[in-house]
Amino acid sequence: MKSQVFELIRSKRAVRRFRDEPLPESVVTLILEAGRLSGSAKNRQPWHFIAVQKRETLRELAACGAFAGHLAGAALGVALVTGDPFLRLTVPFDLGRAAQSMMLTAWSLGVGSVMATIYRPDRACDILGVPPEYTIPWCISFGYPAEPSDRPPRRGGRRAADEVIHREHW
Repeated sequence: MKSQVFELIRSKRAVRRFRDEPLPESVVTLILEAGRLSGSAKNRQPWHFIAVQKRETLRELAACGAFAGHLAGAALGVALVTGDPFLRLTVPFDLGRAAQSMMLTAWSLGVGSVMATIYRPDRACDILGVPPEYTIPWCISFGYPAEPSDRPPRRGGRRAADEVIHREHW
């Protein structure tokens, strides 16, 4: 049995280095729409997305996370904006669903991506003019991969199915 979605998931790689090439507006729109159309608990849609393409702003955001340096070289950064992300247990899950939808859509279009945790959310909010009742827990970098995207999985790869999948009980 073949599944296009499964093949996207299987082939998806974290991309942290990007070519210096802008994304067409049609690609940016599809990526953002994928996030907007994602499901959420009780259809609360606890998100706003800020699309950032200005190089200087991306550099500033890159300084807001210990492992967010890839934002500086991205063609597009998307800030995931929400109220208190831990007010409801479902909010991080919902943001993850939206992020995965955007990242898989991007991958289907030949665009790489990777998440970044924002350790200085107040600074990120200042940079992007986000109102005080919101925060930015995560950003996503998008761009055309600098290296071939069909490289084999890294050594060690994923844990075996029988290590992580249990049926009926542990």
